[in-house]
Amino acid sequence: MSRYVLTLLSAGVLALAACAAPPHADSPSRQLISGPFGLLLGASKDLGNSRADTVQLTAELRGAQRPDRLLAWAAANDLSVQWRPGERWAVVQGPPGAVAAALGVQVRDYRAGTGEQFYASPEQPAVPVALSNSVSGLGRILSYTPYHSSSPAFQPLDVPDHSLPPESLRTIYNVRPLAAAGYTGKNTTIVVFAFDGFDQADLDTYTDTYRLPKLTPEVLGGMPEQRNGEASMDLQVAHAVAPGARKVLVNARPTVEGGGTYVKIAELMSEVDRRFPGAVWSLSIGWGCDRLITGADLAPVRDAVATAISHGTSVFNASGDLAGLECKRGHDWAAPPGPADIGLDAVASLPEITTVGGTTLSTDENYRWLGEQAWSDGPLTQGSGGGVSALFDRPHWQTAVPDNTLRRLTPDVSAVADTSTGAVIVLNQQLVVGGGTSQAAPIWAGIAAVMNQFLIGNEGRALGDLNPTLYRVAAGATRPAFHDITLGTNAVAVAKPGYDMVTGLGSPDVDNLARDILDVQRGLA
Repeated sequence: MSRYVLTLLSAGVLALAACAAPPHADSPSRQLISGPFGLLLGASKDLGNSRADTVQLTAELRGAQRPDRLLAWAAANDLSVQWRPGERWAVVQGPPGAVAAALGVQVRDYRAGTGEQFYASPEQPAVPVALSNSVSGLGRILSYTPYHSSSPAFQPLDVPDHSLPPESLRTIYNVRPLAAAGYTGKNTTIVVFAFDGFDQADLDTYTDTYRLPKLTPEVLGGMPEQRNGEASMDLQVAHAVAPGARKVLVNARPTVEGGGTYVKIAELMSEVDRRFPGAVWSLSIGWGCDRLITGADLAPVRDAVATAISHGTSVFNASGDLAGLECKRGHDWAAPPGPADIGLDAVASLPEITTVGGTTLSTDENYRWLGEQAWSDGPLTQGSGGGVSALFDRPHWQTAVPDNTLRRLTPDVSAVADTSTGAVIVLNQQLVVGGGTSQAAPIWAGIAAVMNQFLIGNEGRALGDLNPTLYRVAAGATRPAFHDITLGTNAVAVAKPGYDMVTGLGSPDVDNLARDILDVQRGLA
């Protein structure tokens, strides 16, 4: 269903108020934004009052009913509103002068250090008093998303000596008993969201070399032109764990072209849900840090994810490779980290998403699991992402986790991410070793596909909303389902017994985890 405009005024009647507007009589006092957002604007060139044709921001609604008060307020302020029945959010938009006057904030143009021009307000708009009963929060006025795609430093196969062939992943995480029984992800779909594309020749070489079933992914949204190795790694690693699953690559690059990024992400996710209901999603891309935006900005994405989960989808997102410093700007790893760098990947911090951290792995000569510790590379400020959400309250399934905050904690689980112990893939027709939490997330996506086939084949149901079940199993299931990782650190936390903000609940023993979840679904645990 296409989004439609409920209130749309012609250009001839739009207000021409100055972009540097005084506070509106109906708006609470404005608040200058500090932290990563302030640093972003401070590092960009201020070009003056915005000359954009239209600027927009997201309004998070208190209910799913028609937002009549918002519509009336927008009409009175020469603005328009986009809303679709049943959604708990709306987009408010209009010329920069009208938005500035209505909300009592400045709207200015900037040029980032990368050369990209964008509009932003240095002040956080507050909910107008007239809307306080129907709107719970407003997003940022910002058309720039400093996105990134996790790009691990792929290493040649002989550096290091220890690397993981595809079949070893099923041994390490005890997927092999399920695979031996025929559970390889058949009749399931794994969807990989990516900014870059893949070369089919690499996938063919991978499957031929390791005698795996052919890997010929479907592509939704057109093949991305860039080749960074991320999409290839995600597809190959997921295929190594779940060779029987259907694979789909989704081109997510259009979501960061122009403004309205989080609305575009939500629309893309909704399309994927319509095309592939009940699929397992793997995301290894970052759409900005959580301290750069507000919870209202993510309302469209959260709505789309929740809808997909209700159809049986499970979502895995890499926790990030900056060791809990996801708000760190640029790629100047030599710069010392500061308090403004601390943060989480915004989308990965959603409570509905299973966030996957990273480990360094030890095995014996037969690839049997011996131990893991948190992945961290201090000199490069790289390692397993994790920490305390700036946006979301503690979900009920995390209330038993000992912590002084009342906020969402990440990651939830982990898997191997260190390039020194990573999985072998084929890139540019060469065998290389992958890594990063962007490797760990598709490992878990493959695991979920295998478990879905097992659960459905034994009169259970697809995993769907997985996090509550994971924490319930970890709290005391019949079989030990997680390797508790107690060594290592990232920039914000230390691995310890039980849950921690470096490796979450730990890495999986998949055979035990699948059977524990089946017990939960049957009411036996």
